[in-house]
Amino acid sequence: MLMPHPAVLRTLVDEYTALMENGSAENQAQARDLAYTLCVSTGTRDVRHALETARQWLEAAAATDAAPGPSSGRNEPHAYA
Repeated sequence: MLMPHPAVLRTLVDEYTALMENGSAENQAQARDLAYTLCVSTGTRDVRHALETARQWLEAAAATDAAPGPSSGRNEPHAYA
């Protein structure tokens, strides 16, 4: 399964959480749209599970970024034969 970029996932979670704190009718519609996007992004069918999965993935991504290790080679020039 493809995983969304952590920055995109963080934005979805933050926006959904902020909209749920303000219960206006307009915010409810936007929250439903974000809930759907979170579910699709995490491969879940319930927004509670989507938020739980997203938070787990974000924690894992943060732990991976903080862990020292060998270079990924992403910024190194490529040699093509």
